[in-house]
Amino acid sequence: MRNVRNNLFIASWLCIIISSGIIFADPAYIAIGAPIGLAGAVMFLLAFVRIEEPKPLSEKEILDWTPEVGRLPEGAEGSVMYRIDTTLDEPVRTSVLCGKCGELTWLDGPRPRTFICIGCDMMLWDKPEDDEEE
Repeated sequence: MRNVRNNLFIASWLCIIISSGIIFADPAYIAIGAPIGLAGAVMFLLAFVRIEEPKPLSEKEILDWTPEVGRLPEGAEGSVMYRIDTTLDEPVRTSVLCGKCGELTWLDGPRPRTFICIGCDMMLWDKPEDDEEE
């Protein structure tokens, strides 16, 4: 089911409007209008608290995605910052953005063990995060 939240909002407002019309047209029909109005109020609350499910990306959208390119600010004590993005869905690709020169490099597969920026020849890391001691 798609757009459940939007449909609940629309249906709730329709129920509230219809019930108001029934009750104000002839107060004798309150037994019909009140349950419709209450159902509309309950649907409105359900729509309000419902969280919209994220739409999955298509393979084309995954392949076309690129991070923002540009220089990054200096890190602590003048260290060079970098940004790594790896897709979780197939095909697995990794992008590395060098903060010093702003060069964006694409690699097939997960994060490599070492990486030297091809734009400025700066070594960004030389061992995986898992091996670093705290």
